[in-house]
Amino acid sequence: METYGIPGFLFVDHVAIAVPPGGLDAQVRSYEALGFRVLHREDVLGGDQVREVLLEIGSGPNLIQLLEPLNETSPVQKLIDKNGGRGGFAHLALRVRNAAAAFVHCKAVGLQIIDPAPRPGSRGTTVFFIHPKSLGYLIEIVEDPSDGK
Repeated sequence: METYGIPGFLFVDHVAIAVPPGGLDAQVRSYEALGFRVLHREDVLGGDQVREVLLEIGSGPNLIQLLEPLNETSPVQKLIDKNGGRGGFAHLALRVRNAAAAFVHCKAVGLQIIDPAPRPGSRGTTVFFIHPKSLGYLIEIVEDPSDGK
């Protein structure tokens, strides 16, 4: 079911959690102890510079994304530094049917977009980010090609 009046928004894709350097494996084990299952692992380079683990929550479409910075230039490391060295909430990601259409819509309604255009994300997705100044926290918009438009 799509959100009323907003083209292509489907559901919450994931909640991203920043993890301080060296803490990722322990966090993964803690989530696995709760019954979550590792769905995907990837080092995301480029401007992101993070080690990512996606965890499946039961059988639903919603995921937890753990992000560990690969170096001090990672935006996630900057978030951890702002947070006094602690991890915590990084962003909320919303799944869309079509990232390009959502990008146009978000710009048209005046949201401040960080990316100049939708770009490749992890696990073969297409993504873009909405600046925290627009909605109070960082929002990622995610199109997953496995949704089978």
